Amino acid sequence: MLDSVFQFVGENWNAAIEILLLAIAIYYGYLYFRGTRGAKVFTGLAVLFIFLTLISQLLNLTVLSWLLRSLTAFVAFGLVVIFQPELRRALAELGSSRLFSSTTQKKETIDVLADSVFELASKQIGALIAIERDTAIRNFAESGVNLDCEVSQELLLTIFFPKTPLHDGGVIIRDDRLLAAACIFPVSQREDLDRALGLRHRAGLGITEESDAIAIVVSEETGHLSICHRGKIERGFKQDQFEKRLSELLLKGDQANGEVQSETV
Repeated sequence: MLDSVFQFVGENWNAAIEILLLAIAIYYGYLYFRGTRGAKVFTGLAVLFIFLTLISQLLNLTVLSWLLRSLTAFVAFGLVVIFQPELRRALAELGSSRLFSSTTQKKETIDVLADSVFELASKQIGALIAIERDTAIRNFAESGVNLDCEVSQELLLTIFFPKTPLHDGGVIIRDDRLLAAACIFPVSQREDLDRALGLRHRAGLGITEESDAIAIVVSEETGHLSICHRGKIERGFKQDQFEKRLSELLLKGDQANGEVQSETV
Protein backbone atom coordinates (compact mmCIF):
# COMPACT_ATOMS: atom_id res chain seq x y z
CA MET A 1 0.00 0.00 0.00
CA LEU A 2 2.72 2.44 1.00
CA ASP A 3 4.75 1.49 -2.04
CA SER A 4 1.87 2.41 -4.32
CA VAL A 5 1.40 5.73 -2.52
CA PHE A 6 5.10 6.59 -2.81
CA GLN A 7 5.06 5.54 -6.45
CA PHE A 8 2.03 7.77 -7.13
CA VAL A 9 3.67 10.72 -5.37
CA GLY A 10 6.93 10.15 -7.21
CA GLU A 11 5.18 10.12 -10.56
CA ASN A 12 2.88 13.11 -9.95
CA TRP A 13 4.77 15.48 -7.62
CA ASN A 14 5.40 17.91 -10.47
CA ALA A 15 1.65 18.04 -11.23
CA ALA A 16 0.95 18.93 -7.58
CA ILE A 17 3.49 21.77 -7.74
CA GLU A 18 1.95 22.99 -10.98
CA ILE A 19 -1.55 23.02 -9.46
CA LEU A 20 -0.25 24.85 -6.37
CA LEU A 21 1.47 27.53 -8.48
CA LEU A 22 -1.64 28.03 -10.60
CA ALA A 23 -3.83 28.30 -7.50
CA ILE A 24 -1.50 30.92 -5.99
CA ALA A 25 -1.41 32.86 -9.26
CA ILE A 26 -5.21 32.83 -9.58
CA TYR A 27 -5.69 33.86 -5.94
CA TYR A 28 -3.29 36.79 -6.03
CA GLY A 29 -4.51 37.76 -9.49
CA TYR A 30 -8.03 37.96 -8.09
CA LEU A 31 -6.86 40.09 -5.15
CA TYR A 32 -4.93 42.40 -7.50
CA PHE A 33 -7.62 42.92 -10.15
CA ARG A 34 -10.79 42.96 -8.05
CA GLY A 35 -12.48 46.33 -7.92
CA THR A 36 -10.94 47.46 -11.22
CA ARG A 37 -12.90 48.61 -14.25
CA GLY A 38 -12.18 45.38 -16.13
CA ALA A 39 -13.06 43.01 -13.29
CA LYS A 40 -16.77 42.86 -14.12
CA VAL A 41 -16.01 42.46 -17.83
CA PHE A 42 -13.67 39.57 -17.06
CA THR A 43 -16.24 37.92 -14.77
CA GLY A 44 -18.95 38.22 -17.41
CA LEU A 45 -16.73 36.76 -20.13
CA ALA A 46 -15.63 33.90 -17.87
CA VAL A 47 -19.22 32.97 -16.98
CA LEU A 48 -20.31 33.17 -20.63
CA PHE A 49 -17.33 31.10 -21.83
CA ILE A 50 -17.87 28.37 -19.19
CA PHE A 51 -21.60 28.24 -19.94
CA LEU A 52 -21.11 27.93 -23.70
CA THR A 53 -18.36 25.32 -23.25
CA LEU A 54 -20.57 23.15 -21.03
CA ILE A 55 -23.51 23.46 -23.44
CA SER A 56 -21.34 22.55 -26.44
CA GLN A 57 -19.89 19.51 -24.65
CA LEU A 58 -23.20 18.21 -23.28
CA LEU A 59 -25.09 18.64 -26.55
CA ASN A 60 -22.13 17.80 -28.79
CA LEU A 61 -22.34 21.08 -30.69
CA THR A 62 -19.27 20.80 -32.90
CA VAL A 63 -19.64 24.15 -34.63
CA LEU A 64 -19.96 26.01 -31.32
CA SER A 65 -16.95 24.14 -29.92
CA TRP A 66 -14.90 25.12 -32.97
CA LEU A 67 -15.96 28.77 -32.63
CA LEU A 68 -14.99 28.83 -28.95
CA ARG A 69 -11.55 27.37 -29.71
CA SER A 70 -11.04 29.82 -32.58
CA LEU A 71 -12.02 32.84 -30.50
CA THR A 72 -9.77 31.98 -27.55
CA ALA A 73 -6.79 33.93 -28.94
CA PHE A 74 -8.95 37.00 -29.65
CA VAL A 75 -10.44 36.86 -26.14
CA ALA A 76 -6.94 36.67 -24.62
CA PHE A 77 -5.84 39.70 -26.65
CA GLY A 78 -8.97 41.57 -25.60
CA LEU A 79 -8.25 40.87 -21.92
CA VAL A 80 -4.75 42.29 -22.34
CA VAL A 81 -6.28 45.49 -23.76
CA ILE A 82 -8.92 45.69 -21.01
CA PHE A 83 -6.42 45.15 -18.19
CA GLN A 84 -3.64 47.21 -19.78
CA PRO A 85 -3.48 49.78 -16.91
CA GLU A 86 -3.40 47.05 -14.26
CA LEU A 87 -0.79 45.00 -16.13
CA ARG A 88 1.40 48.09 -16.59
CA ARG A 89 1.13 48.86 -12.88
CA ALA A 90 2.02 45.28 -11.95
CA LEU A 91 5.12 45.33 -14.17
CA ALA A 92 6.07 48.76 -12.79
CA GLU A 93 5.82 47.39 -9.24
CA LEU A 94 8.02 44.44 -10.19
CA GLY A 95 10.68 46.70 -11.63
CA SER A 96 10.48 49.27 -8.85
CA SER A 97 11.39 46.99 -5.95
CA ARG A 98 14.24 48.09 -3.72
CA LEU A 99 16.46 45.49 -5.35
CA PHE A 100 16.29 47.30 -8.70
CA SER A 101 15.67 50.85 -7.52
CA SER A 102 18.42 53.37 -8.22
CA THR A 103 16.84 56.57 -6.90
CA THR A 104 16.77 58.01 -3.42
CA GLN A 105 15.87 61.27 -1.74
CA LYS A 106 17.86 63.44 0.62
CA LYS A 107 16.88 63.44 4.26
CA GLU A 108 16.64 67.24 4.13
CA THR A 109 13.95 67.05 1.41
CA ILE A 110 11.87 64.66 3.50
CA ASP A 111 12.15 67.03 6.49
CA VAL A 112 10.97 69.95 4.35
CA LEU A 113 8.06 67.92 2.98
CA ALA A 114 7.00 66.77 6.45
CA ASP A 115 7.10 70.28 7.91
CA SER A 116 5.27 71.71 4.88
CA VAL A 117 2.40 69.21 4.74
CA PHE A 118 1.77 69.40 8.48
CA GLU A 119 1.69 73.17 8.27
CA LEU A 120 -0.84 72.84 5.44
CA ALA A 121 -2.81 70.24 7.39
CA SER A 122 -2.99 72.45 10.48
CA LYS A 123 -4.61 75.15 8.33
CA GLN A 124 -6.75 72.61 6.43
CA ILE A 125 -5.28 73.63 3.09
CA GLY A 126 -5.56 70.87 0.51
CA ALA A 127 -2.40 69.68 -1.23
CA LEU A 128 -1.23 67.00 -3.64
CA ILE A 129 2.47 66.21 -4.05
CA ALA A 130 3.98 63.46 -6.22
CA ILE A 131 7.60 62.37 -5.72
CA GLU A 132 9.10 60.79 -8.83
CA ARG A 133 11.21 57.66 -8.43
CA ASP A 134 12.43 55.29 -11.15
CA THR A 135 9.48 55.70 -13.52
CA ALA A 136 9.51 59.10 -15.24
CA ILE A 137 6.31 61.14 -14.94
CA ARG A 138 7.43 64.04 -17.15
CA ASN A 139 4.28 63.70 -19.26
CA PHE A 140 2.23 64.71 -16.20
CA ALA A 141 4.69 67.51 -15.39
CA GLU A 142 4.14 68.92 -18.87
CA SER A 143 0.45 69.40 -18.04
CA GLY A 144 1.38 71.97 -15.39
CA VAL A 145 3.70 74.96 -14.98
CA ASN A 146 7.43 74.29 -15.13
CA LEU A 147 9.35 75.58 -12.08
CA ASP A 148 12.52 73.46 -11.62
CA CYS A 149 13.64 75.01 -8.34
CA GLU A 150 14.72 73.94 -4.89
CA VAL A 151 12.08 72.53 -2.57
CA SER A 152 11.27 74.83 0.34
CA GLN A 153 8.52 75.06 2.90
CA GLU A 154 7.73 78.67 1.96
CA LEU A 155 7.34 77.77 -1.71
CA LEU A 156 5.02 74.82 -1.05
CA LEU A 157 2.85 76.86 1.31
CA THR A 158 2.61 79.62 -1.30
CA ILE A 159 1.73 77.23 -4.14
CA PHE A 160 -1.14 75.55 -2.27
CA PHE A 161 -2.50 78.67 -0.61
CA PRO A 162 -6.15 79.01 -1.76
CA LYS A 163 -6.88 81.18 -4.80
CA THR A 164 -3.25 81.42 -5.90
CA PRO A 165 -2.74 80.65 -9.61
CA LEU A 166 -0.95 77.31 -8.97
CA HIS A 167 -2.94 75.93 -6.03
CA ASP A 168 -5.27 73.77 -8.15
CA GLY A 169 -3.49 70.59 -9.22
CA GLY A 170 -0.49 68.59 -8.10
CA VAL A 171 3.17 69.32 -7.52
CA ILE A 172 5.89 67.02 -8.88
CA ILE A 173 9.26 66.62 -7.14
CA ARG A 174 12.18 65.00 -8.93
CA ASP A 175 15.75 64.58 -7.64
CA ASP A 176 15.02 66.79 -4.62
CA ARG A 177 13.84 69.65 -6.88
CA LEU A 178 10.35 70.98 -7.41
CA LEU A 179 9.84 70.25 -11.09
CA ALA A 180 6.34 71.57 -11.81
CA ALA A 181 3.11 72.74 -10.17
CA ALA A 182 -0.59 72.80 -11.13
CA CYS A 183 -0.14 69.40 -12.80
CA ILE A 184 -3.06 67.22 -13.83
CA PHE A 185 -2.85 63.65 -12.51
CA PRO A 186 -4.87 60.66 -13.72
CA VAL A 187 -7.82 59.84 -11.48
CA SER A 188 -8.15 56.28 -10.17
CA GLN A 189 -11.24 54.51 -11.51
CA ARG A 190 -11.22 51.68 -8.97
CA GLU A 191 -14.66 50.75 -7.69
CA ASP A 192 -13.58 49.37 -4.31
CA LEU A 193 -12.42 52.71 -2.91
CA ASP A 194 -14.01 54.44 0.06
CA ARG A 195 -16.70 56.80 -1.24
CA ALA A 196 -15.48 59.39 1.25
CA LEU A 197 -12.28 59.80 -0.79
CA GLY A 198 -12.42 62.94 -2.88
CA LEU A 199 -10.94 63.82 -6.25
CA ARG A 200 -7.58 64.81 -4.74
CA HIS A 201 -7.14 61.38 -3.10
CA ARG A 202 -8.20 59.59 -6.27
CA ALA A 203 -5.66 61.62 -8.23
CA GLY A 204 -2.98 60.65 -5.70
CA LEU A 205 -3.88 57.00 -6.17
CA GLY A 206 -4.07 57.45 -9.94
CA ILE A 207 -0.48 58.70 -10.30
CA THR A 208 0.76 55.75 -8.23
CA GLU A 209 -1.20 53.33 -10.41
CA GLU A 210 0.46 54.75 -13.52
CA SER A 211 4.00 54.89 -12.06
CA ASP A 212 6.09 54.03 -8.99
CA ALA A 213 5.79 57.59 -7.64
CA ILE A 214 4.91 58.36 -4.03
CA ALA A 215 1.97 60.75 -3.59
CA ILE A 216 1.24 62.85 -0.49
CA VAL A 217 -2.31 64.11 -0.04
CA VAL A 218 -3.55 66.71 2.45
CA SER A 219 -7.32 66.71 2.88
CA GLU A 220 -8.91 70.13 2.64
CA GLU A 221 -12.00 69.00 4.58
CA THR A 222 -10.34 67.22 7.53
CA GLY A 223 -6.67 68.20 7.38
CA HIS A 224 -5.70 64.52 7.50
CA LEU A 225 -2.56 63.29 5.76
CA SER A 226 -2.37 60.35 3.37
CA ILE A 227 0.46 58.59 1.54
CA CYS A 228 -0.30 56.80 -1.73
CA HIS A 229 2.05 54.23 -3.25
CA ARG A 230 1.61 51.27 -5.58
CA GLY A 231 -2.09 52.00 -5.92
CA LYS A 232 -2.65 51.84 -2.15
CA ILE A 233 -3.46 54.56 0.35
CA GLU A 234 -2.31 54.91 3.96
CA ARG A 235 -4.05 57.46 6.18
CA GLY A 236 -4.14 58.86 9.69
CA PHE A 237 -0.49 59.84 10.23
CA LYS A 238 0.96 61.82 13.09
CA GLN A 239 4.09 63.82 12.26
CA ASP A 240 6.65 61.34 13.61
CA GLN A 241 4.82 58.45 11.96
CA PHE A 242 4.63 60.35 8.69
CA GLU A 243 8.36 61.12 8.60
CA LYS A 244 9.24 57.53 9.48
CA ARG A 245 6.96 56.09 6.78
CA LEU A 246 8.16 58.54 4.14
CA SER A 247 11.77 57.71 5.01
CA GLU A 248 11.03 53.99 4.61
CA LEU A 249 9.59 54.59 1.15
CA LEU A 250 12.11 57.10 -0.20
CA LEU A 251 15.45 56.51 1.51
CA LYS A 252 17.81 53.66 0.83
CA GLY A 253 17.94 50.92 3.44
CA ASP A 254 20.93 52.20 5.45
CA GLN A 255 19.65 55.79 5.44
CA ALA A 256 16.16 54.75 6.49
CA ASN A 257 17.48 52.55 9.28
CA GLY A 258 19.72 55.35 10.50
CA GLU A 259 16.80 57.75 10.55
CA VAL A 260 14.60 55.34 12.50
CA GLN A 261 17.38 54.75 15.04
CA SER A 262 17.94 58.50 15.49
CA GLU A 263 14.21 58.98 16.12
CA THR A 264 14.21 56.17 18.68
CA VAL A 265 17.17 57.69 20.54
